[in-house]
Amino acid sequence: MDRLYAAAFAALTFTLSTAATAGETPAPEGARVYFIDLIDGDKVSSPLELRFGIEGMQVVPAGTEQENSGHHHLLIDTTLDGGALDVPIPSDAQHVHFGGGQREASVELSPGEHTLQLVLGDHNHIPHNPPVMSERITITVE
Repeated sequence: MDRLYAAAFAALTFTLSTAATAGETPAPEGARVYFIDLIDGDKVSSPLELRFGIEGMQVVPAGTEQENSGHHHLLIDTTLDGGALDVPIPSDAQHVHFGGGQREASVELSPGEHTLQLVLGDHNHIPHNPPVMSERITITVE
């Protein structure tokens, strides 16, 4: 009988631990992230100096498990939707992580048109539920 309880406990623990890493960190209603001093259609030069705004939540370093908090990720010329919102955000040239809790960055972009979007990630780099994302904006680097 002890083995049965141990197996049930292990299954429950696995289910709860995987649920916690499957985009289930709650975000409060009305939480939002946004670009400060940058709007859709702007013409800019590179390097681009970005500042990130947040309302309704706090910015904390990656790995910090704290209610109503997360850290910024910058999406460049890409989007996150569907199942990609349930797993850790990749880390590459199109998915820039600010795991130190940064609220500003200098980003090199090639000349031409680019899309930018901010996404708040939880302690495991997974978008919140519901996702806290800025509007996707288009800028032109001259």
